[in-house]
Order: sequence, then structure tokens, then C-alpha cells
Amino acid sequence: MKVLVINAGSSSLKYQLIDMENEQVLAKGLCERIGLDGHLKHSPLVGSKPVFDEDVPMPTHSEAISAVIEKLTGEEHGVVLSMSDIDAVGHRVVHGGEKFANSVLINDEVIKAVEDCIPLAPLHNPANIIGISACTSVMGKYVPQVAVFDTAFHQTMPGKAYIYAIPYEYYTDHQVRRYGFHGTSHRYVSARCAEILGKDYSDLKIISCHMGNGSSICAIENGKSVDTSMGFTPIAGLPMGTRCGDIDVSSLE
Repeated sequence: MKVLVINAGSSSLKYQLIDMENEQVLAKGLCERIGLDGHLKHSPLVGSKPVFDEDVPMPTHSEAISAVIEKLTGEEHGVVLSMSDIDAVGHRVVHGGEKFANSVLINDEVIKAVEDCIPLAPLHNPANIIGISACTSVMGKYVPQVAVFDTAFHQTMPGKAYIYAIPYEYYTDHQVRRYGFHGTSHRYVSARCAEILGKDYSDLKIISCHMGNGSSICAIENGKSVDTSMGFTPIAGLPMGTRCGDIDVSSLE
């Protein structure tokens, strides 16, 4: 089974094609400046085929997806024979709110739910939806697509971890609560830690650290997130590359 993994931004699109039988990355790439002049860097990782690194017209994400499929299947830079060799598409979706605690097969109901979460992630969720729509328009409705949410792993947090000490109506009326992010990373790192230690994931208490330009930590008990440093938005928590993290509100007066 070969899965095309997509991470769509407002003007960019990262991708990898993975052969799930041996978990080998067959190719990876990046579309940039979508909606402007457009640029594609495509790197085949099997065989001896050359890297493609040139400007490509990309007025919309649909043209970007078409360019990616062309490179994945083309004779000079391709790693599969045709688009029919791609069995499924996986999309990174930033915010699933309280609606999703797991990855889900995308349908109209899921897209509507992701749209409902746009106020919680106004920069990311619209781009994620565009990426899904672009894949549908290029690859057709019958190629299964799956949404993987940054927030889903943290939906196991108890109320004492995600409810803020502010009027409860802020949560019930405006969904203000701790959501947590980097969930896919925390889930993978903690499970891999258990594997390396040779211990049962469901019996461990782990602190996982996602360290990068954006950073967060997560407390994981018996394979479930029970607390995390990021909050209502990814600004909260640790100091980061361009985010201050937690700060006393009185300092802003």
C-alpha cells in the first residue's frame, strides 16, 4: 500500500509518498509560492533518478497537486507507474477541536466539522481544507483520504487539565480551553520510547518533548495524554523561536 502524505499551508504544500509495506519513503517534496509564480522541489529517494527543482505555474493548490502527481508518476523523476498506484492520501489537519479524538476517513461531514473549527485555527484549517479539496479534484472522490489532527491525541486530558480558571461560560459559549498541539509527534515519540525500552506502552508514565521552532511537552500516562504545555493556541507553554510562551498577564499592562 502506497500513501501520499500531504501537509498543506496557505501558499505551500509538503508531501511524501510512503510504501507502507516496508515504511520506505519513495519520494518527498515541497511546493512553494502557490498562487504566485510557483516552485516545486521533488526528490525521488529510490533508484538513481534526479531531483527536480524548478519553477512551475501553480495558480491554486489543484495545480500544485497535479504537478506533484506528474513528478511522482513521470518517467524522468517518478517512483510509481501511475496515479492508480497511490492507494490513499493522509492529510495533516491542525485543529479538530473537541470533535475528533482519532484520525478519520474524510467525508462531507468531516470537512464541515473542520470548517467549524476555523475560528480556532484561522491560518491553518482553511489551508488544510484547500489541500483536501485539491486532492479530490485531481485524484477523484474514490481515492480514500484521511485526516490526522494535531489536537486529537490530547482529547484524553481530564477536565482538571484543560479547563481554565476563568468563568465557565468562556468554555461553554466560546470553546476557550486547553487543546494542546503537536499530538502526532507526542504520540509517536512516546510509543517509540516504549518500544525502545521494551516495555508495555499502556503501563508507562512518560514526559515527551517536541523541541523545534515551536515546542511543547506532554505528560502521557498509560498511553494517553493527561496534560500538555500548549493551551488554547500554540502560543502558550514553553518559550519558542518566535513565541514567548507563558507570560504573566500583568506584564502587559
